[in-house]
Amino acid sequence: MLITPTRENLNKVVVLNPKGGCGKSTIATNLAACYAQRATAPVIMDYDPQGSTLAWLERRPGEMPTINGIAAFKKSMQATRSWQLRMPSDTENLVIDSPAGLNHDDLREVTRDATSILVPVLPSHMDIHAASRCIADLLLVAKVDRRDRKLAVVANRTRKNTKSFGKLMRFLDSLGIPIIAVLRDSQNFVQAAEKGVGIVELQPSRVRPDLDQLEKIMRWLDNWPERRRESSDVTGIRRRPFSKVAFLRRSQAGSS
Repeated sequence: MLITPTRENLNKVVVLNPKGGCGKSTIATNLAACYAQRATAPVIMDYDPQGSTLAWLERRPGEMPTINGIAAFKKSMQATRSWQLRMPSDTENLVIDSPAGLNHDDLREVTRDATSILVPVLPSHMDIHAASRCIADLLLVAKVDRRDRKLAVVANRTRKNTKSFGKLMRFLDSLGIPIIAVLRDSQNFVQAAEKGVGIVELQPSRVRPDLDQLEKIMRWLDNWPERRRESSDVTGIRRRPFSKVAFLRRSQAGSS
């Protein structure tokens, strides 16, 4: 599914949740906009057949910092897959907008060599159930080790002081996976998407609460080299066996 060259300095961020409509494209585009403000243009790979991320990129004003887009959902018989997914040699940051309904093989492939994996979760029973299975598959099928500290959850489209928000936070707390940000249900993200920009590129005074949470995500992502070093230093420690059934039971108890 995904072929990227092995680069020690490549920051590969995967935004993943097999359930559609959880805000993957919104988070992916806003991360790309943040990276675009830095020295080197980031690459955003769109694996969603709907092409929402690339449609956002087409709306992006020409005067904005460059973001390179790759239509990873398209396949051509005239070129090899590695050629289709090629990136500029100076790429430092790669953001992957994954599709809904990933099978196990694609899940393993898309998360291979990832420095960070973000799972957006919405405050509804269906989304909580889907997220618990997604994280279980990441741990069991994709063999993502908790000690690598590359997996995190983003609570999305939340409204505080509601029963659904409380249920979501109890569920996330039960997973033992860090919750790095809580994005509110805000029209700022909708308006930014319509303009082909990220909220980081809007007037700060208008988007300050949302920008504060986005900056929390960026700080966690920027820490990937340290997380990798700390993970490599943890040697000789016996891994605890992971049980998907036990994990799902804990998560269901946390969301009840």
